[in-house]
Amino acid sequence: MLKDGGDGNSGTKAVLIAGPTASGKSALALALAEATGGVVINTDSMQVYRDLRVLTARPTPEEEARVPHRLYGTCDAAVNCSAGSWVADAAVALAEAKAAGRLPIFVGGTGLYFKALTRGLSAMPPVPEEVRDDVRARMARDGVEALHAELARRDPVSAARLKPRDSARVARALEVIEATGRALHDWHRDTLPPLLDPDGVTAVFLAPDRNALYARINARFETMLETGALDEVAALAARKLDPMLPAMKAHGVPALIRYLAGEIARNEAVEVGQIDTRHYAKRQFTWFRHQLPEFAWVTPEAARGWLVQRIGEKGSPA
Repeated sequence: MLKDGGDGNSGTKAVLIAGPTASGKSALALALAEATGGVVINTDSMQVYRDLRVLTARPTPEEEARVPHRLYGTCDAAVNCSAGSWVADAAVALAEAKAAGRLPIFVGGTGLYFKALTRGLSAMPPVPEEVRDDVRARMARDGVEALHAELARRDPVSAARLKPRDSARVARALEVIEATGRALHDWHRDTLPPLLDPDGVTAVFLAPDRNALYARINARFETMLETGALDEVAALAARKLDPMLPAMKAHGVPALIRYLAGEIARNEAVEVGQIDTRHYAKRQFTWFRHQLPEFAWVTPEAARGWLVQRIGEKGSPA
């Protein structure tokens, strides 16, 4: 357990560990939590889904038993778990950690969640299920280009920012205006306050060598298939959920569903899953570089030593 009220020697009130997928974030967070008596708090939009432990590389049950873990596997795949709902849950986890005198260690790859922690989040209300269902039914019937044209008439600012074939974001923008009567960019002006004071945060972005990372992503995807990912996807496919749900679009899920349906070969499904994951990793590098420049970029090999220096020996993973 951390001394000094859970903030170590350097005034750190929370640690943020971000990075691209397969960069070693979870292992680092686990080591830090074991050394400090901390609690690991999921900051990844896919690892909230209980249906996809293997395919989203969630900590194993054995790892979760070693230190407290929060916000992993809290949502069913049939639910669209929004950033707002995650922030509400994170506020509870943060309060519990503070009450217990534990160092909160936020770890994951979802930039928006990290941004919400230190900069706040737009105060957008939830979209009713019937509105979401109606917009998606229209998209399936009329196509994404037709809905983008509708969006251009009703919310030209949002439409101009979105690609005409970006089905998920076009649908989201229309859902918001249907449900609230206000454009998406209007809601973005109203923000909820941040959960953390940036001055009390130690924030690191793990930045591995790109080629080594891509090789690791490829190998890990194959390992996932050998350790239960196909069973997870088969169970999801059997539920016949809306293909636009976030869990149904997790990296590898659409291609593996097609493989299980006999539409494509296994090697093709694997290749698609690997490519999608590598592209996502590339986007994570770009997003954090531009959106959260205050994160220190450190190689995975140097990260433990870097944290020791910032947090101090009482709260270090040494």
